[in-house]
Amino acid sequence: MATQRDYYEILCVERTASGDVIKSAYRKLAMKFHPDRNPEDKEAETKFKEAAEAYEVLSDGDKRQRYDQHGHAGLRGQAGHDFSHMDSGDIFSMFEDVLGSMFGGSAGGGRSRNSTGARRGASLETIIEITLEDVANGVEREIQFTRMDHCGTCTGSGAKPGSTPQTCLTCGGTGKVQQAGFGGMFRMVSNCPACSGAGTLVKDKCNDCRGTGKQPKNRVLTVKIPAGIHDGQAVRVQGEGEPGDRGGPRGDLHVGVRIEEHKLFQRQDDDLVMRMPVSFTQAALGAKVKVASLDSEEPEAITIKSGTQHGEQYRLRGKGLPNLRSGRKGDMIVVLLIEVPSKLTKKQEELLRQFADTENHEVLPHNKSFWEKVKDYLGSIFW
Repeated sequence: MATQRDYYEILCVERTASGDVIKSAYRKLAMKFHPDRNPEDKEAETKFKEAAEAYEVLSDGDKRQRYDQHGHAGLRGQAGHDFSHMDSGDIFSMFEDVLGSMFGGSAGGGRSRNSTGARRGASLETIIEITLEDVANGVEREIQFTRMDHCGTCTGSGAKPGSTPQTCLTCGGTGKVQQAGFGGMFRMVSNCPACSGAGTLVKDKCNDCRGTGKQPKNRVLTVKIPAGIHDGQAVRVQGEGEPGDRGGPRGDLHVGVRIEEHKLFQRQDDDLVMRMPVSFTQAALGAKVKVASLDSEEPEAITIKSGTQHGEQYRLRGKGLPNLRSGRKGDMIVVLLIEVPSKLTKKQEELLRQFADTENHEVLPHNKSFWEKVKDYLGSIFW
C-alpha cells in the first residue's frame, strides 16, 4: 500500500458516507490533483495516488467492510494495486468510467459512447373550460390545435424530393466530436458544430419546409376528461406533441382544465356548498324545503328544525363530486341564510308587532347571554 493514512480522511468523507458520496469525492480530488493539471508537482501526484487507493477500497463492499473492522491490517494479503508504483495514466484508465462520466463522454481516450442523436419532440399545452356538471359526470371534448409535424413533401428529411442528405464530413456521420481538455486529462464529447448532431447535411433543401423537415398542421382530437378533476389540473395525451428529431419519439399534449364558476354551488375539495336563503318564519317554526341537486333533475328535500339559526348547515351525504382517484362522492353542504323581509304588508306588520309584544328582551336566553358577555368584556377593561 502507498499510504497508511485513513481512507475516509483522504477523501474528506464521513465513515457513513454512501457510495455516491464517495465516488463524487474521489472525482473532485482526482481532477484537482491530476499531474496533467499539476506538472512537476510531486505532492499533487502523491495525493492523486492516495485518492485512487482510498477509492479502490471504499468503493468495494467487501474491502470496505474489512477496512472498517480491522483498518489497514484487514487488507493485507488481499488482491489490490500498488498505486505508489503505478503511472498516473494507468490509474486514470482503471477508473475511466468514474471520471469520464463527469463530462458525459469517455475518459483518457478509452471507450466511446455511441449515440444516434435522437431527441424527443416538444410537448404542447392547451386549455379548455368545463362546467361543474362536467366535473360531476366526466366529459369528452373535441379540441383543435396546431402543431409542427413532418413535412408531407420530404417526409421529414428536409431534403428536396429526389435528393438525399449527405454524410457530415466533420463528424463522419456520428453527430459527435471529441475535444481534449485539461491538458489531455479528459476527452469531452459534444454535438458536431457542422451538422448540429444530425450526422448528415442537407444540400438541396425541400422548398415546402425550407429544409427543416417540419410544417405547421392542424390537428383535431377528442379528449376524455375524467370525473372529479380539479381546476388547474391537466390531462396528458401521450404522443400527441411534436415529432422528435432524428427518429426521436413525439412529445405529449397537456390539456389544462379550467372550471367555470357555478351559479349555485361552490366547490370545497369533493364537497359542494350551497348557500340557500330561508325566511325567518321557516327558521323559527321549522319547514320542509327543496334544494337543487347538481347530478339530478329532481330536487333534494331537507327538513329544517324549528329554531334554526342563521348559518346553520345541513349535510347531504354522497351528493357531492366524485373523487378523482377513488370515485367516491363527497357531500353537499346546505348553508341556511335567514332573510329578513325588506317590505311588509299591513297585515304582516300588525302580526309582527303583536309577536313583539310577547317578547321579553331582558330574559331572552340569547340576548341575556350576549349582554353578559359584553359586561364581562367591558369589566375586564375598566374594572
